[in-house]
Amino acid sequence: MNDVLPGPPHAAVIGSGFGGLAIAIRLLASGFKVTVFEARDKPGGRAYVYENQGFVFDAGPTVITAPHCIEELYAVAGRRMQDAVELLPVQPLYRLLWDDGDRFEYVGDGAQFLEQVRQRSPEDVQGYLRFCDYAKQVFEAGYEHLVAQPFLSFADMIRVAPELIRLRADRSVYRTVARFVKNEHLRQALSFHTLLVGGNPFSTSSIYTLIHHLERKWGVFFPRGGTGRLVQALVQLIRDLGGELRLESKVSKIDVERRNGRTVHFIHAEKNGREPFDLVVSNADVHHTYASLYSGVPVAQATAKRLERQDWSMSLFVLYFGTDRKYDDLAHHSILFTARYRELLREIFDGPELPSDFSLYLHAPCVTDDSLAPPGCGTYYVLSPVPHLGNARVKWDNFGERYADKIIVALEQYMPELRKHIVVKSWFTPEDFKNQLAAFNGSAFSLSPTLMQSAWFRPHNRDPKIPGLYIVGAGTHPGAGMPGVINSAKATAAIIQKDFSR
Repeated sequence: MNDVLPGPPHAAVIGSGFGGLAIAIRLLASGFKVTVFEARDKPGGRAYVYENQGFVFDAGPTVITAPHCIEELYAVAGRRMQDAVELLPVQPLYRLLWDDGDRFEYVGDGAQFLEQVRQRSPEDVQGYLRFCDYAKQVFEAGYEHLVAQPFLSFADMIRVAPELIRLRADRSVYRTVARFVKNEHLRQALSFHTLLVGGNPFSTSSIYTLIHHLERKWGVFFPRGGTGRLVQALVQLIRDLGGELRLESKVSKIDVERRNGRTVHFIHAEKNGREPFDLVVSNADVHHTYASLYSGVPVAQATAKRLERQDWSMSLFVLYFGTDRKYDDLAHHSILFTARYRELLREIFDGPELPSDFSLYLHAPCVTDDSLAPPGCGTYYVLSPVPHLGNARVKWDNFGERYADKIIVALEQYMPELRKHIVVKSWFTPEDFKNQLAAFNGSAFSLSPTLMQSAWFRPHNRDPKIPGLYIVGAGTHPGAGMPGVINSAKATAAIIQKDFSR
């Protein structure tokens, strides 16, 4: 294909989220020319950074697991991650808090974790140990062997089907956990992780129980300087390798034409007009890719319509706030459960209205790195899972401030007199996911990670009908989350390298 345009194959990467950054690095390291298009004024996609009066807010991903995924990006480029960014270990991995006063320190140390299980529910000790063995088996089958392997044909799915059947991938995460432990709070503690990748634990495949083993094996980390510092380091690596990043360069459409027997993609972007590329890798929302970017391609429209009929993840309401004091008794990551679990999740994922209560994730990065706030102050964000816009049509422009105030009142159980100490605040709603990130229905994590929307059933890393179009990010295999989107780039890069090897 490299005879279409002069020089090495030229790839356009649409979007600079972690998936887009990772694929750019891998392609540059293997000899491709790469241009990254980013619509916003800063790179990072959902890992955007807001700054206000000395407070630094990571917009999105803050739980860094499987750090070897990042190390690999530097290794393929002949560099060392440790020379560019420092990952700080987080302990406990999470603090789990229930509104009845119960508290669980979700730690990486196996003996300490087991002792908490024993103190809470002695009859669940053996069941928990069996769960750990099961999660390890799922990790070895689902992560080590499949996470970076593309599923381009149904034969690929048939090949792994016996192992998925053996591990009962048809069961949900919660149902699987419930087979091993009886204590309800333990069941919640071992099943909430799917929410961090946009899945309902009552419908997400049990394959996602591997997260428990993954976190215990490798830990949870936070980059010194915030997640935005990691984005900056990856952008610098792209530039060091000769890649180009264009900010404030929104792609409006992509034309596909045949030239000299080859397929050429013409990018229409702000400031740059119409440019030809040998291939396109989209890190944009997968529905937006087909419905808008490739709107002139009939097969793309058919794909978009099919995607609209699938199940999409919930959305999020994210509140960012800075305080004029520190709350030193918080953990870096806290999960705040309300009294309802199954019922609340049903309302979040199915609608039709915004639930009256909420469970929350509270991020307190200054616990690990106090440089993200002015001296003596604290930087925080809290997110509340909410229905996406297709399930609950809340007028967030009018309701956002009231919802933020409601969350602040709830947080005062753990952050005394919080309202008096907030000096800056802002929020990001499902409408913002839709308008600023082009997320279908304001979904925060793309397609839900159900069994029938995983692996081969998920949009493929290489489009089967549009030559030269490839996908990375949460919408393709393996799915959402930091390791997921970075591994999607590994899978997609392998396909591209094979396709262009001649």
